[in-house]
Amino acid sequence: MKTADAPLRSRPPVTDLPAGPTRLLAGWYRSGGRADLHAHLAVHGPLDLPPRPDPRFGQWLADAVHRAGLTGRGGAGFPTARKLAAAAGWRRPLLVVNAMEGEPASAKDRALLSCAPHLVLDGAEATALAIGATELLVCVAAEHRDVAARLRTALAERVGRGLVRVAIDVAQPPGTFVAGEESALVRWVGGGPALPTFRPAKGAPLRVGRRPALVQNAETMAHVGLIARYGPEWFRAEGLPEAPGTTLITLTGALTRPGVHEIALGTPLRAIVALGAPAEVGAVLLGGYGGTWLAAEHLDVAYSPPSLGTLGATVGAGVVGVLPAAACGIAETARLATFLAEESAGQCGPCVHGLPAVAEDLDRLARGVGDRATFDRLRRRLQAVTGRGACGHPDGAARMVKSALSTFATDLAAHLQQRPCAGRGHPPVMPLPRPGWSRP
Repeated sequence: MKTADAPLRSRPPVTDLPAGPTRLLAGWYRSGGRADLHAHLAVHGPLDLPPRPDPRFGQWLADAVHRAGLTGRGGAGFPTARKLAAAAGWRRPLLVVNAMEGEPASAKDRALLSCAPHLVLDGAEATALAIGATELLVCVAAEHRDVAARLRTALAERVGRGLVRVAIDVAQPPGTFVAGEESALVRWVGGGPALPTFRPAKGAPLRVGRRPALVQNAETMAHVGLIARYGPEWFRAEGLPEAPGTTLITLTGALTRPGVHEIALGTPLRAIVALGAPAEVGAVLLGGYGGTWLAAEHLDVAYSPPSLGTLGATVGAGVVGVLPAAACGIAETARLATFLAEESAGQCGPCVHGLPAVAEDLDRLARGVGDRATFDRLRRRLQAVTGRGACGHPDGAARMVKSALSTFATDLAAHLQQRPCAGRGHPPVMPLPRPGWSRP
């Protein structure tokens, strides 16, 4: 049996490690394409793991992840080591890797699974062995069939080389906005609908039948795979002391070069936006459609949870959506709010009644037919839906709309006076799902 420090002994020399902020995507840049198992091992070498679940390995991995300072990359940013420590004492746990990406503006997890699937599987296997799980499930949205197919090909490569230590399967739940919420995902895995579950005790584990389930984002698992190889000091060599490491971001909106990029946490937001070669920037939407609008005057802020937090924003799902200065922020936000209202799980009042009412008021303001009474009613409705939903969906929608009312105050003032703002008539900017968006 391998000892708990075996992964430390098997690390390659420092000179062989991927340097700089390109870590998760190192195989992609070196090979010019998807990193199959051969290319993956050529870049990173084999990952030394115990042949079966081992509590000593679990202690070592939890400590390494803690010292690395890794936080979840799925949106909430919860410390990964704390989740590992909580799951260590569970009986017959199941690991669920969340690669659903129901956020229409996000493509980072799909890009990662397409070009570096073995990093995700490395981290998932290491996590499963650390918490005592003998099987794990990777969940990819039903509409992303190509991504699921590539993942199954990668899994077959590992099976062929005898590198699989736990049972791994790929599942494809419906790809709605709320289906990727962890309680909805676990509910679907257990045979129910892909809808969130009300959780009065947030610390209690989710369950599939009688089995506790640990849900981890796909990018988070890839980082665990790297930390298990190279150690926490290497991980912390990029980023900030209070926000270490790299992260994947999806650049979208009014850009010449939209796409997925890997950046060090702490990179100025202006430098990130420049990667997409935008025209004149009016504002950016951070975190996704449940995130926060920031005016262009804040582009010099560091892209890290602590720095963004001073402006009321979060990293969230890693989305950086760029709105051009020529567009109307109120009209764009009304369009997104209507989408979020339609994506309601239909299980509680704040979603069923509150979000459509918010979207309706905002749409009236965007069309220039709302007045001060409409605006005041909108603010009351935003307050009414916040903190009262069965899941975080209404909170996210309200946060995005509230930030728009502040960021686009000039546009709003024009609309309240029922006169066109500078961006009236500008075509939609942020992506929304195509027709046929799957539902639970």
